[in-house]
Amino acid sequence: MSDKFIFSSESVTEGHPDKVADQISDAVLDAILKDDPMGRVACEVLVSTGMAVVAGEISTTTYVDIPKIVRETINGIGYTRAKYGFDGETCAVLTAIDEQSADIAQGVDTAIEVRDSLSEDEIAKTGAGDQGMMFGYATNETKEFMPMPIALSHALARQLAKVRKDGTLKYLRPDGKTQVSLRYENRKAVHADTIVVSTQHSPEASLKTIREDMIEHVIKPIMPEYLIDDKTRIFVNPTGRFVKGGPAADSGLTGRKIIVDTYGGWVPHGGGAFSGKDPTKVDRSGAYMTRYAAKNIVASGIADECQIQVAYAIGVAEPVSLNVNTFGTGKLSDEKIAELLREHFDFRPAAIIRDLDLRKPQYKAVASYGHMGRIDLPVLPGWEKTDRAEELRKAAGI
Repeated sequence: MSDKFIFSSESVTEGHPDKVADQISDAVLDAILKDDPMGRVACEVLVSTGMAVVAGEISTTTYVDIPKIVRETINGIGYTRAKYGFDGETCAVLTAIDEQSADIAQGVDTAIEVRDSLSEDEIAKTGAGDQGMMFGYATNETKEFMPMPIALSHALARQLAKVRKDGTLKYLRPDGKTQVSLRYENRKAVHADTIVVSTQHSPEASLKTIREDMIEHVIKPIMPEYLIDDKTRIFVNPTGRFVKGGPAADSGLTGRKIIVDTYGGWVPHGGGAFSGKDPTKVDRSGAYMTRYAAKNIVASGIADECQIQVAYAIGVAEPVSLNVNTFGTGKLSDEKIAELLREHFDFRPAAIIRDLDLRKPQYKAVASYGHMGRIDLPVLPGWEKTDRAEELRKAAGI
């Protein structure tokens, strides 16, 4: 990037149709992990007008009432009346579930290192559930260790949901989107160029009222004052009307908001979605581990920014590659930091699951408003902890 640029990131509320699907997928996963921590889950959801379809591959020793989970999730989001375009009590719920492929299972259950007698280590036993590459990132730009455009977009989306749920703005409905465009100079945010808030609402609410309320109750409480001036453009419901929303206006699908889930496009995304996947799927666990490692590197003071890429082959425990980029902010070379990571972090799937405590129900909570930077949650996810920072600082000699 050049020294001066504008960068935009978006977020969506929990009532966005794609996020409805993500939350149902992770609610099913959580329910299975509660009774069967070793369950294998790949749960995909489609929501459309009056209907939710749950499909995928699940191998478990427990029973979960999927239609009940679907309805509870939809109702919890706020789709409780047909006039909102979706009703958790009356919508149809269809299921099409099969078991995990035995071909995949054998590679996960017994990694190639064990099958080829290269290792007898118990951690080496579990192979990656798929091939692919994952990215993790952290920056000291914000208290969340996240890029500021996505951090602010998420905060606006959470605030939008808050004023709906607490009754501050009674005309609001669950669907909504936010977007923040910041002007940067020397990779530091200096000005909010554009703020966009789109929210579903009742037919009676006027655009004038909605705009005034969004500025007063959503934007002002969240956006730092130093970023906003009379040149900042604010768009509120720019089409002029947003009454029809949620699955009735647009079908939703699990895994269709992966940039919202991670870093808002500031750094690459490996391509794999997270929601509905148990932690043997490295799309999820690998992305969490790279975030954990990058955040600890930045928290230790070794770098101001850190991006980590890891890649896996299906059925193989050890990652096939590890790449570090600190964008010139590292106190050590990127190669030295990569060596440090290999010494202090174990990127094999079983070790990731162990170290980040990934076999417990915790995923529905991060299925909306981002999987990374979630300091707003009552319990910090394992991948958001900075418990290795001091150890890394000492090892780096800084």
